[in-house]
Amino acid sequence: MSKWFCLKKKSKKRAKAKSTEERLKLCADEINTFSFEEKPINIKVKDSNTISTSNPSSFASDLEKLNLTEERLKRYAYEADTLSSDTTVTSNTENELRTKVTFLREKAISKTLNSIKLSMKVDLCFVLDCTNSMGPYIDAARDCILQVINYIKHTNPSIELRVGFCGYRDHIDRHDHLKSLDFTDQYEKFTTYLQSVLPYGGGDTPEDVLGGLNEAITKMKWKNGTRVLLHIGDSPPHGKKFTDMIDDYPKGDPYGLTAENVLKKLQSKNILYFFGRINYTTETKLQIFRGIIGEFPVFDLIGGDPIKLIEKFIKATSTSITYAVSMTSTIGSDTKYMYSLQRKKLDMNPNEPDWIILPLQEGIVMWYPNLDTLKKLKDPNYFNKSNLFSRSFSFKIASQPFSAGVERYAYFALDIGSCPAKKMVIKEFLHVGRNNSFEKYIEAIEISTIASFLSTEFNLIAERKDLSKVKFLNVKLLRCGTIDFSIRYYTIEPKLHNMEYKRFNANTGVITELRPILEAFVHFTYEYTKGYLVVCDLQGIELTNEFLLTDPAIHCIDSLRFGSTNFGKEGINQLFLANHKCNDICKQLKLKHINDGLSEDVA
Repeated sequence: MSKWFCLKKKSKKRAKAKSTEERLKLCADEINTFSFEEKPINIKVKDSNTISTSNPSSFASDLEKLNLTEERLKRYAYEADTLSSDTTVTSNTENELRTKVTFLREKAISKTLNSIKLSMKVDLCFVLDCTNSMGPYIDAARDCILQVINYIKHTNPSIELRVGFCGYRDHIDRHDHLKSLDFTDQYEKFTTYLQSVLPYGGGDTPEDVLGGLNEAITKMKWKNGTRVLLHIGDSPPHGKKFTDMIDDYPKGDPYGLTAENVLKKLQSKNILYFFGRINYTTETKLQIFRGIIGEFPVFDLIGGDPIKLIEKFIKATSTSITYAVSMTSTIGSDTKYMYSLQRKKLDMNPNEPDWIILPLQEGIVMWYPNLDTLKKLKDPNYFNKSNLFSRSFSFKIASQPFSAGVERYAYFALDIGSCPAKKMVIKEFLHVGRNNSFEKYIEAIEISTIASFLSTEFNLIAERKDLSKVKFLNVKLLRCGTIDFSIRYYTIEPKLHNMEYKRFNANTGVITELRPILEAFVHFTYEYTKGYLVVCDLQGIELTNEFLLTDPAIHCIDSLRFGSTNFGKEGINQLFLANHKCNDICKQLKLKHINDGLSEDVA
């Protein structure tokens, strides 16, 4: 029989228990109907490689010592970035501490919302090879821009776009091998200019790629908060390190440009790099570029069908814009951290490990029971220590993460206690600050619990309307020992299907992949909670009749809940109400119409 533990008082007998440890013992073996798949899991006996420092006794002791409210308020002050690392937030009473932290949070939110507003102003520069083979791609860039503008206005009306162009050929085309149009918001001017750009020249197979990039980086007048360089070409740069094809400049650029010094300028100007692949002669170039700046999006533009090519151009351009705005609005205009994260991705292992050679580990998983009322959702005191459930857990975890986002690393894991063993994903915050990380992980479980409750309520209506369902993965907190016997915390959830993982919208209000059902769900969460919160930052996979999502964020009028990604009442007003466009699904669900930032009854 699995060992199960519960911190929630269930009877008068348990109400007499004074310590967390006593409550754990009283609840052991009682709760055997809940797991990741709503079935009990039999924990296997430890083998000689088992790592186990997270026994119920030490867990109870740690939990008993934790002042959840105080630790959370201190972390919020720290995350507000208004205190130095050696400053301690102290107050005589909890109310005084709450007042001080509320001020710091509101100040941080105001600063963040201003940064988000600036990030909505975008400079987009197309950098195109303009030699003989590139005629269809020049035409596609010209023909796609107005459609891109219309799409952006429809999905993200807050985004303001300037567009520019830089074309390159090769050194043999001396008189105009570099051509550029500086940024403009007069899109007809851009279209007219590209009509005059004709494909010709080129000489040998490599082209002046570095010269074209350098021209765009140094000669264009970049000024907006979000800066996008979308590079499209079918040939590598000059130099043996890039290609073994016939090359008139095998030693590289004749004027001394290198990938390193060009991309260093790119980073110094906070420009984000994107590439459109036309063939595979550029693969070595991509590998070298990744080694310098880390991972970056690469779009497939392979294929000669003119209509499909324009569709691909529209998709690549729109995605570049929304991806860049989403990243810039989340991290800020300084892309140093962003490029640092992209470099970290190079050290990750996308393949599942050999589970046989990895040691068995044991820990404790914790979760909150399913919500059943809006009143509990709105009560922050409901999500306290006494309402946590827990049980022992046996697992294996990969030694390297397979992915990373702005906030977390993700590792492959295996639930050994189930039969057969189940594939899982374990996530770890990149930065937990100087305060108790346990508290931050509890908050993540709280967010997941609330999102799951709201999606269940939404699906009850969606099913009657024959609409796709919106589901969130069952996420738990994992406490365990590590090889160095220190205590570590993670979140753990089922592994998603092997399908494309997408971010549909961000907590900054940016829609990156428009899905009307998901935008209607966000609207539903606002109306169902009577304006108390909105669930956003929807990401996961899209199946035939449902979405499986994870890692949502919540904006709430209570700024002392849901972490640094909660932008409070003003976040709801500026990032949701001001941007949301009610769609047919909103009407089917009879949600109140949102117009110009106001919610009103549907006629």
